[in-house]
Amino acid sequence: MSEPTPVPDDAGGEAHAANTASAVGRHTATDAPTNGHHINGTSQRDPASVRARVFDASVSSETETEQRDGDDVEAGIVGLWQAFGQYRDQRRRDRLVLHYAPLVKYVAGRVGTGLPAHVEVSDLIQSGIFGLVDAIEKFEPERGLKFETYAMQRVRGAILDDLRAQDWVPRSVRSRARDVERAEERLEAKLQRSATDTELADELALSVEELRELLAQLQMTSVVALDDLIGVEPGTASLAETLPDESAEDPVTALVNRDSRRQLAEAVERLGERDRVVVTLYYFENLTLAEIGKVLGVTESRVCQLHTRAVLRLRGKLTESTN
Repeated sequence: MSEPTPVPDDAGGEAHAANTASAVGRHTATDAPTNGHHINGTSQRDPASVRARVFDASVSSETETEQRDGDDVEAGIVGLWQAFGQYRDQRRRDRLVLHYAPLVKYVAGRVGTGLPAHVEVSDLIQSGIFGLVDAIEKFEPERGLKFETYAMQRVRGAILDDLRAQDWVPRSVRSRARDVERAEERLEAKLQRSATDTELADELALSVEELRELLAQLQMTSVVALDDLIGVEPGTASLAETLPDESAEDPVTALVNRDSRRQLAEAVERLGERDRVVVTLYYFENLTLAEIGKVLGVTESRVCQLHTRAVLRLRGKLTESTN
């Protein structure tokens, strides 16, 4: 049987079908088993053998497809770097940022492992994106370096720089805090228990008073969330609910003041008419003693005497009511 003549894909369905049938016939004749069962002069193939061959062919095809896809992506990134190096446009830079964005998430997760709970990983990722953009702008592919290694250092540096910029605590205090933590770790490993203040002070070459002052400074550097619960029991209040409101009026103080004003008003009502007029004009109308003297037709010194007498009487009446 002669070999089929290759034809283009658009050459027509009949020629392609003929060639396919010829190839299938040759494959069947070649792969026919010698020990198979023959029925009416034809060979019946083993089903298990057929399934195994089909499975091997499928796996091989998938592996080749994945390898080809990976090679295509790698070639596309190389071409993208070359185009970006030539044109330096924002569109190609954004495509590179999207491609290497998982690298930022990985670095942010590593850096955030040793940070306090109030530091959000999303904030670290945001800072790392700026580092990635800076790395893409300054990377030189012609030097033969691997971009991932270079970018990880730039991203980590951008995250740490942003953390230092947002930290209100001086770096000297942070350094002392690390010294205290290392000293505590050394003492716990040596003593197999928690160290006392005296032992920790000796380890740091400080006095106990200096150590306690240092611990008080370090305590102010801690940050907690206001919505964190104080305990684990049901119905436990959050930290925000326990903070005092400096602008709110103390109910006890308000009650005492209201009661004092009521007693004072009753005591003023029991004064004589002239004493009551002096107290009213002086404390409620804000008149001077000279102006009150003109209203009452007496001298200023007489008004001063009336005011002193009225205050003494009020004080006595309030003392009697409280007792």
